[in-house]
Order: sequence, then structure tokens, then C-alpha cells
Amino acid sequence: QVQLVESGGGLVQPGGSLRLSCAASGFSFSIYAMSWYRQTPGKERELVAAISSAGGDTTNYADSVKGRFAISRDNAKKSVYLQMNSLKPEDTAVYYCKADSSVTRRYYWGQGTQVTVSS
Repeated sequence: QVQLVESGGGLVQPGGSLRLSCAASGFSFSIYAMSWYRQTPGKERELVAAISSAGGDTTNYADSVKGRFAISRDNAKKSVYLQMNSLKPEDTAVYYCKADSSVTRRYYWGQGTQVTVSS
């Protein structure tokens, strides 16, 4: 059974930090590129950060989070992380983890975790 389970969301003050985690199971994690998306009500889901499969040598970020967010992966733990620093109210959203494979041509989504940045 394929599962992506996000955790680490919550309420944080502007300027604060959070670390999101996504634990994978049920598929060959290392061959999947991993990414974080976010979505607010009435808006489309947007890509926040992505990391390549295997060694994770390639990362990409949305312009709005460059220099503040960092994505990483641990293949041994079948997990991907999103370190979020200098958080702003506009970062408030539900954050989703996604797994993509160009080998299997399959993709999977997690259930999402709420991040709220507010004083």
C-alpha cells in the first residue's frame, strides 16, 4: 500500500521556522523525484520545491521561497523534508508531498499538512 504521510505543520509566528517531513512507504522511494506543493483556498496547487531522485543532486525552488526554504531527502529513511525559515503570512497553506517517477510513470500525493503563519 502506497503511503505518503506529511507531518510537522502547525502555527508559527512571522519570521519563525518549521520543518516538514514526508514519510514514504509502499514503493521504491529512491527512484522517485520528490516535491512539496502548497495550496490555499480558491487557488491552484503550486510547486514549492523539488528534489531529484537517488542522490538528490538537483533541487528547484519557487522564486517566492528561494533562500528561505530547503528541500532534502534521506533514502535510507524513505523521507523528504522541507526546512522553512523566515516564514511569512503568505506562506500559509496546506503543504503536500508528491512522489514522481519517470521510470514507472506513476505519481503519488500525501494528504497534506496545514501551515499557518500568523502573529
